Amino acid sequence: MLQLARGGGALCLMLLCSCSSEAPPAPPPPEVRVVTAKAQSIENIAEVPGRVQAVRTSQVRARVDGIVERRLYDEGTDVKAGQTLFVIDPREYRANVSAVAATLSRAQATAANARQDVERYKGLVKEQAISQQEFDAATARLRTAEADVEQTQAQLESAKLNLGYTTVTAPIAGRAGRAQVTEGALVSASSATLLTTIEQLEPIFVNFSQSSAALLAIRREMAAGTLKMPELGKVEVTLLLEDGSAYPHPGHLNFLDFSIDQATGTVAVRAEFPNPERILLPGQFVRARIEAGIRPHGFWIPQRAVLLSPSGATVMTIAEGDTVAPRPVKLGDQRGDRWIVLEGLQDGDRIVVDGIQKIQPGAHVRVVSDEPAESVAPPAER
Repeated sequence: MLQLARGGGALCLMLLCSCSSEAPPAPPPPEVRVVTAKAQSIENIAEVPGRVQAVRTSQVRARVDGIVERRLYDEGTDVKAGQTLFVIDPREYRANVSAVAATLSRAQATAANARQDVERYKGLVKEQAISQQEFDAATARLRTAEADVEQTQAQLESAKLNLGYTTVTAPIAGRAGRAQVTEGALVSASSATLLTTIEQLEPIFVNFSQSSAALLAIRREMAAGTLKMPELGKVEVTLLLEDGSAYPHPGHLNFLDFSIDQATGTVAVRAEFPNPERILLPGQFVRARIEAGIRPHGFWIPQRAVLLSPSGATVMTIAEGDTVAPRPVKLGDQRGDRWIVLEGLQDGDRIVVDGIQKIQPGAHVRVVSDEPAESVAPPAER
């Protein structure tokens, strides 16, 4: 019995040793969800702050000295070109016109008399009834009288011009601002007293600036063929107002400066917009969204698929054999919950979007969902 017991104990020990030598089963590969990259044309949109500016601004100033008699427009209303805005006391200038006109009549009479003398002396000098010296003196008096007439005519035109300046008219059509003077105020031509300001609001300009580095990048991309730009006048611009709402009328670029501001390192850019409802006002702050060309070979990927680090952006791709391969990428703009990828991806690349925290480079994974990336760009954030 003792030997049997000893033999059974040995058998149990052998079975126990054989069981402890088996390796534990390997854990299953982590599950991930991926999207398949698909190249597509993507609008290159740049968003910059801007200020509204009137297309034309005219400062209406006094061109003669005098007292303002009347204001003939309503402040803050639209005026037409040539519409009378102010009347300056014209009596002094009207009297001056009359005085110069009388002087002109006297000069014309003197010239007419001198002309008759010359005509009469022509026959007498031929008959030697008078000397040549007397005839030359008469001719000189005629020339002097005719010069006096021309001088006085110029003085009369100047007097009439000053009289016309007493009626102050709008040089352009637009919105007339607050009057800077009241009836009874003394205005001066020498100091060019400001009477009011007129601003043309339809259409209207929006001024903004773009960094020289951004323009240089655009030129490089155009040269490389990765960005296609339309002509300047065909670049569409939309606006976001201060309250976040979208301005209903799109505009277009109409000016790009070719010099860089040394103080700011930026280039001046201007867009023109229709403004029929007078929503845009000079000095107003807006955000301009410039549709600066098309990228014919870009990719949309979900924001959560991108790993950001000080060295750059990386995505995790699934290589052959369902192994993880990190891929550095160059990012463009972020719109909504997605990034634009400019470089680093190819058609058909499978990019991990869920389960990134469970994987390491080179690890085997199990793809549980493989969906194509959406081909429609997400709406821009407002």
